[in-house]
Amino acid sequence: MTRERQLDPAALGDHIDRLYRAAWSLTGSREEAEDLVQETFARVLQKPRILHSEDDLGYLLRVLRNTFFSQRRTAARRPQTTALPDDLDVIEDRSATQPEARIESAELYAAISALPDDFRDALIAIDIVGLSYREAARALRVREATITTRLHRARQRVAAALSGAPPTPGPATPPAPAARED
Repeated sequence: MTRERQLDPAALGDHIDRLYRAAWSLTGSREEAEDLVQETFARVLQKPRILHSEDDLGYLLRVLRNTFFSQRRTAARRPQTTALPDDLDVIEDRSATQPEARIESAELYAAISALPDDFRDALIAIDIVGLSYREAARALRVREATITTRLHRARQRVAAALSGAPPTPGPATPPAPAARED
């Protein structure tokens, strides 16, 4: 009866040549064989291995084979990529977000955030959130005419900021009238 014993990690180097030749025959490539042997050793060294025979090489060959097939199954589940032909006509997807559009969006939001509070609130309520003038006036507790004026001035400032032109002169922030209850 053979007693159980632990695989000696220091003895793995004794089997490297035979494992490499076995891996090369499995993979067909020297580079892949080297990787396979390294992966096999990494798996064996992860935790102590208890052997039921005196045949270290047989055990290591089983681990090598199992590692090889495990890698092949994993690779088969991954999508395969192939190079596109050189004469391929690329069609632009106009609905896709372009890098230029992202930069423009970032500049737009930066210009909006730089507005005075009252102008920014009006612009966000109407142009970003999509409220009507009446809904925006109620939400911000101002008259509709005030929303119209603030929105116009906010749009002018944003347009000037995006074009690099100096903003048109006008009050920085219009005076806030007293809130009316309707």
